Amino acid sequence: MDTIIRTDISLLKSLEKPLLAWYDKGRRILPWREEPTPYHVWISEIMLQQTRVEAVKPYYDRFIKELPDVPDLARVEEEKLLKLWEGLGYYNRARNLKRTAEIVVADHGGKMPGAYDELVKLPGIGSYTAGAIASIAFGQAYPAVDGNVLRILSRLKLDERDILDARVKKAVESELSQVMPQARPGDFNQALMELGAVVCIPNGMAKCSQCPLVTLCAAASTGRVAEFPKKKPKKPRSIEKKTILVIRDEDKVALRKRSARGLLAGMYEFPAMDGTQTAERVIAYLKEMGVAPLKIEEMPSSKHIFTHKEWHMTGFYIRIDELERMKPSGELLFVTPQQMKEAYPIPSAFAAYIEYADRLY
Repeated sequence: MDTIIRTDISLLKSLEKPLLAWYDKGRRILPWREEPTPYHVWISEIMLQQTRVEAVKPYYDRFIKELPDVPDLARVEEEKLLKLWEGLGYYNRARNLKRTAEIVVADHGGKMPGAYDELVKLPGIGSYTAGAIASIAFGQAYPAVDGNVLRILSRLKLDERDILDARVKKAVESELSQVMPQARPGDFNQALMELGAVVCIPNGMAKCSQCPLVTLCAAASTGRVAEFPKKKPKKPRSIEKKTILVIRDEDKVALRKRSARGLLAGMYEFPAMDGTQTAERVIAYLKEMGVAPLKIEEMPSSKHIFTHKEWHMTGFYIRIDELERMKPSGELLFVTPQQMKEAYPIPSAFAAYIEYADRLY
């Protein structure tokens, strides 16, 4: 039988005053906070999923400059959108942004709906993002429960439940819904997020001496902060080995477009071979396509971690005489390094090899 936690609502109600006082005193100045329109809140919250605030700032600034409102996002070509998103990962999130923008233009006159029940129906907007938009941009008393909030509350209450369980998240949303301050729901949600991001941080490293809730926290008072939150162990990620080929002639570099479905759908990548290949095998592979390398040089190994798998990569930098001689040419695209940087979205999985596309020796 699942453990049932009977929440002390008075505990949750007691969070508001010290939490908001702490937030007012030292909250971070962030661009989306200073102009919290529904569009700005939406874009920032999608970008911030599994990405640090400092890493998001330049992406957010560039995105808003290029696509300042919902209609612009609805009209943008997918490749430009993915190029703007390049480096943030989880590219389906960017596609969902465009799909949602198209729906908002068609059904809501280009303005984000203010009702939580309408927001949560849109592609890529779950209960957390809907709660953030509704509370921060529209002043409605809905909770926004993310990993930060779940971690804080699990420590406050010594909650043994698995925070990765969707039922636990739903229960916490219900609990917080009963205590959301009507006057400042957006600030309350942002204060909890902020506390989890900078003070009540993961892996037992919480800065309890700086926490405005320390006197209310059962984990802090019993010395058990490192034990919480509870999470069911994840299944080990599968490992795929790849050999990346950065192939250049005097002017251009070879790219290929990934399938429209699956991992990194529709993105561009360097040609690759499955497995860890030797230089001799790579040369043989190139000869099958009708070219012989003028130079082949091993590149550093690299690893990229996705949610459910890892790529373990080795690679070779290859100079050939003329890229257009390679076949089947239909699978490959030959672009200048400048064109690659400006127009072709390359996943961050290949970050270790991007610089080789500029080399001329």
